[in-house]
Amino acid sequence: MPSPAASTATTRCVFHRFRSNRKGSAAVEFALVAPLFFALLFAIIETAIMFFASQVLETITQNSARQVMTGQAQAANYALWSNFRQGVVCPQIPALFNCANIGVDVESFPSFTSVALPNHYDANGNVDPSTLNYSPGGSCSIVVVQLFYQWPLFVTGLGYNISNGPTGKRNLVATAAFRNEPYAGACG
Repeated sequence: MPSPAASTATTRCVFHRFRSNRKGSAAVEFALVAPLFFALLFAIIETAIMFFASQVLETITQNSARQVMTGQAQAANYALWSNFRQGVVCPQIPALFNCANIGVDVESFPSFTSVALPNHYDANGNVDPSTLNYSPGGSCSIVVVQLFYQWPLFVTGLGYNISNGPTGKRNLVATAAFRNEPYAGACG
């Protein structure tokens, strides 16, 4: 049977060797820092992609608004906002968006001072299709075109939450306000 003094000496020797050995310290330090590093990396990537999607939505809105401003959308006789979405908006959409999830609101006003935009979100933070209109106005009308999209977020579970609604998604909105061109004659 070994003596207790020998086992105490052996235990001290093992702890001393463990403390003085630095071969695995880099792996241990990386294991401590890696979760924070990857959370930050994924948050940066998600923010960049979300801003890119927002800019793409802005470009699609400007191009769609141009169709209204020049009278091309009025000549096509779209009856509903969903028809305008299918005929003008959806052909411009890259793989970044799902066309079925884009809300389109086109409203005309008699003057810029009379522009009052309604809230297009329901109590759950989703776009309410019953509030979306398609009224492109005529020549020289004041028109506001808005596109809505709920961008899905993935990194929110890591403590980084950039959602702006109760759905856990980022509500992207792009707006264009303008006066239609005098395509039917001079403005009065």
